Formats: sequence, C-alpha cells, structure tokens
Amino acid sequence: MTLEYTGQLDNDTVFDTSRESVAEETGLAEAQPDREYAPLTVEIGDEQVIEGMEEGLIGLEAGETETLTIPPEKAYGEPSDDQIQEFETEELTEMLGGQTPEEGTYLEAQNGSQGEVVHVDEEVVRVDFNPRLAGETLTFDVEIIDVN
Repeated sequence: MTLEYTGQLDNDTVFDTSRESVAEETGLAEAQPDREYAPLTVEIGDEQVIEGMEEGLIGLEAGETETLTIPPEKAYGEPSDDQIQEFETEELTEMLGGQTPEEGTYLEAQNGSQGEVVHVDEEVVRVDFNPRLAGETLTFDVEIIDVN
C-alpha cells in the first residue's frame, strides 16, 4: 500500500509528513534538509509503521482519505523513568571529546537510539532515551495512492 501522510500532535504541530509542500510550509524541510519527501509504501503486517497506523490502514482503498487518531499505547507508548539514564559528568565529557553536554541537546547511544540531555551538573548528566513522541496522541491525515 502506498500513501501520502501528514502527522500532527494535539497542539496542531506537524511532526512528520510525506508531502514536500507541507514540509516547506511547516519548517520541517528546513529542519531536515537531507530528507526526501515521497509517498510511503508499507506492507501491512510487517510492523514498518506504528501499530495504530497499521490498524487504521487495513481495508482502505486507493483514492480514499482518512484521519487516524492514535493514542500513545498504539504509537510510542508512555514515557518511562527506566528510559532516563545517568552518566558521570566527567566520564561523559571524556567520551564526547572534552565537551560537556548541555541541557536540551541530543546524544546518540551506541545502539543508535537518541536521547535528550535533561539535567547537567558537576556530578551527573541525565539523558532521556524515551521516544520523542512518547505520551503523545498522534493524528495522521492519510491519502491512499495505491493498494497492491
């Protein structure tokens, strides 16, 4: 199945889209200059997209448009304290080549997951590895281009 989509948060912030025109209007294109905007092709059952989107796409036909509202438990889950990790400031600074991380910056862990630095002092740095969209209800406007 091939589709165009735009994803929004409850406050109407667009966080993702396949449409270049929407990306340009909302500033996403500027924030992600290397990204290519193109229709998304998914295989239902392959778990390529979040559970709530996959469920919402089942049964849609080419040419149909639909608005899917997906609660956190069918999207990125609720934020969990287990996902916040503590590092010794000195050790982390060495790992970053002598740079002390600042609150609000993002670090990439060895497994590729991204975490936001949420606390820094002389002793510890706390990094939140919860998915960026954890706890959010997501709304996707989808337009089905093609069904194989």
